[in-house]
Amino acid sequence: MIANLLLLLTAAVWGFGFVAQSLGMDHLAPFMFNSLRFFIGALSLLPLIWYFANKKTLLVGQKKSLLIASISAGSVLFIAASLQQVGLQYTSAANAGFITGLYIVIVPVLGLILKHQTGVNTWIGCAIAVVGLYFLSIKDDMSIGYGDLLQLIGAVFWAIHILIIDHFAKKHSPILLSHLQFIFCGLLSIIVSMMIETTVVENIGLAWAALAYSGIISVGVGYTLQVVAQKNAHPAHVAIILSLETVFAAIGGIVILGETLDARALLGCGLMLMGILVSQIPLRYFVKSWGQQKHPIV
Repeated sequence: MIANLLLLLTAAVWGFGFVAQSLGMDHLAPFMFNSLRFFIGALSLLPLIWYFANKKTLLVGQKKSLLIASISAGSVLFIAASLQQVGLQYTSAANAGFITGLYIVIVPVLGLILKHQTGVNTWIGCAIAVVGLYFLSIKDDMSIGYGDLLQLIGAVFWAIHILIIDHFAKKHSPILLSHLQFIFCGLLSIIVSMMIETTVVENIGLAWAALAYSGIISVGVGYTLQVVAQKNAHPAHVAIILSLETVFAAIGGIVILGETLDARALLGCGLMLMGILVSQIPLRYFVKSWGQQKHPIV
């Protein structure tokens, strides 16, 4: 129960992170905001790295492999985060949260390329989520909004990022790998920002609250809670509870940003959430549950 509550708190932290990212762009352009929040996120992980290093439980592995892992993960993270941040200029935090959450469905589908096993529940979940995406984002003329399209493409890159981390996390400490990928992502973001954006130094101070939340809370605290909780939680429960970040993103957008969702959008959100949940629950649980109802234990 404690582990599940920590995971729920993590989902809330990440969900409200969409609100902070949206508010941050009131003062900063997308790439500058991303560069600063990932640098802050990298700094926030230093205490954890120091702690595990002192306990001699920090797995470093081969330096060349760690460098390759950091560059590859950081590059994909840069693409995913950039698409998400730029997309937030053209869509709501609620839409961004739900569409980004599709990465949970996309991961096992992309896993087929790596010869991972994919259950029937994943395909059912995908079908439900796609129908939900239609109601949430596709307009009457069968077009999709620019911001929603960027979030959808970004969801694919978030899924690729998870697969990269899954591959390299077996060879290196996840915290160390996260720290280095954040640095690399921040460097790429600030390079692009210097090339195409104009930043007023005073605006960085105006965006301090959004930067602090996105960097320290979303990255530092959120990542720490996830690591602690996953030690005592079932992997299936972890995926399901963390997928609720999409719900918290919608709540934050409505309550804090004053966003609204019409009946069609709400139906789409509900179907997408259902698809995400179905994709994470193996069919044997449904069969087992149905069997217990048909033959109750007296």
